Amino acid sequence: MDVGFKEDILAIITTNKELVSSGTTPIFYARDEDEKERVALLISKVTMGMVHDLENGSYVIVKH
Repeated sequence: MDVGFKEDILAIITTNKELVSSGTTPIFYARDEDEKERVALLISKVTMGMVHDLENGSYVIVKH
């Protein structure tokens, strides 16, 4: 039996520091929407992860 996580949250990118609390996942704070999108794209390329928009000012990068 294969037991374990199949998906991992690799990073969180946000423009709102009050929205995300610290934890084990790296959090990247962007100055504006353009920087948030650029950082999310670059991290997703490096990690081969997928960007998901939480529609609250934050993106998460998930490894599927």
